Amino acid sequence: MKRERNVKIVATLGPASDTYDMIRALHEAGADVFRLNMSHGSHEEIEERHKIIRQVEKDLDSPIAILADLQGPKLRVGEFENGAEELEWGAKFRLDLDPTPGDVNRVCLPHPEIFQALQPGAHLLVNDGKIRLRVVDCADDHANCTVETGGTISNRKGVNVPDVVLPLAALSDKDRRDLEFVCALGVDWLALSFVQRAADVEEARALAHGRAAILSKIEKPSAVKAFDEILAVSDGIMVARGDLGVELPVQNVPPIQKRLVRKCRAQAKPVIVATQMLESMIESPMPTRAEVSDVATAIYEGTDGIMLSAESAAGDYPIEAVTTMNNVAIEVESDGTYRDIIESSRRAERHTVADGIVAAAREIAETTDVKAICCFTTSGTTAALVSRERPRVPIIALTSLRGTARRLSLTWGTQCVMTGELERFKQAVVNAARAARAQGYAGEHDQIIVTAGVPFNQTGTTNILRVAPCDERLIYSTDPE
Repeated sequence: MKRERNVKIVATLGPASDTYDMIRALHEAGADVFRLNMSHGSHEEIEERHKIIRQVEKDLDSPIAILADLQGPKLRVGEFENGAEELEWGAKFRLDLDPTPGDVNRVCLPHPEIFQALQPGAHLLVNDGKIRLRVVDCADDHANCTVETGGTISNRKGVNVPDVVLPLAALSDKDRRDLEFVCALGVDWLALSFVQRAADVEEARALAHGRAAILSKIEKPSAVKAFDEILAVSDGIMVARGDLGVELPVQNVPPIQKRLVRKCRAQAKPVIVATQMLESMIESPMPTRAEVSDVATAIYEGTDGIMLSAESAAGDYPIEAVTTMNNVAIEVESDGTYRDIIESSRRAERHTVADGIVAAAREIAETTDVKAICCFTTSGTTAALVSRERPRVPIIALTSLRGTARRLSLTWGTQCVMTGELERFKQAVVNAARAARAQGYAGEHDQIIVTAGVPFNQTGTTNILRVAPCDERLIYSTDPE
């Protein structure tokens, strides 16, 4: 499925998008990755959506990545005798382990690990931050608080604790069951919610046993502080701005987003910007201008992916939302300012032979009339390195491994093509020329760049760069064995 843009679009599936016709239409409209939200839907429903995606992939002969988003630990207050209470500014309010239904003075918070981590002065945010409590004093079974921001508190509302690192594993018992289930299904990416430290990622990786790549969701202040360590052990990152904007002052989120995107790009790891990108399109066929600007800003920053949540999962206009994202991306990437920003933010990373090869490929492409960079990859690393350079020409990633092609569907600019296993470099050049012509990126009289590693089919061996003609007769007459 040839795209006219480089940034990738992630679409969440749900009740509004769980049929074959809708999923196929979303992919044709521009969705490159489908997100399965494990917070909603039974295993049977998730399995059916997975099955449909793979059928669409087969019918369209187009690799599609599937991202399973684990729910993570959910912290919630208990229930109230009257269902809800109104908390006034300056009032005293107690959280404790007593399961008795709450009132205007107290409610149960059935999470002893929170009380163990709290300290006087810490804040607790209830109902997406609409209610703000400050801890006055606390013990292992309670916390006495002052209401700093009042409002209506009701049964089972969520609680955020922004000021402390909680002694909670990122994987709940439900997450462990879900992880095993989706890995057995064959998803390509696992999104890990409420990551606080690198050890959370390592735990998930040990359970996945290499069956899926690990994408860490950055949605807590502690994750922002430990980001370098988390990035080092992650395969990708999601800037999950929803909870991040609850636990931090909202004005902090844009610069954090920019820093995280640039760090991911420097490490050649894909990054998704997510949450409320086209929120109004849940109910409206048209986005707001502010939402369009938000999407455009993420693209200008160089993000690999932009994500739709409820817009495509439960909204009234899922296809229109994907189409809008696609059109915004095409317009932004055709703007000369986009190129200026992308190239000025490029950070030189020259530590290996592969780094030098891909940097040279990008420089050659910028100074000659080369039409595409074709890279043969086993693990996807070479394609990711080429993507980090953000070249001006298309990136064609050729691989014999379906899983690699699918995972690369999340990487900026990559057009994935399946190829057979290779034994000779000449055959690699021929396959690359055929792919460039078949995808419409080059004609018979054009040139392409081919990168590969010899011996073939081994990870981390990128050591060849060749500027080659797309005319197979010239390849056979001039290319070495």
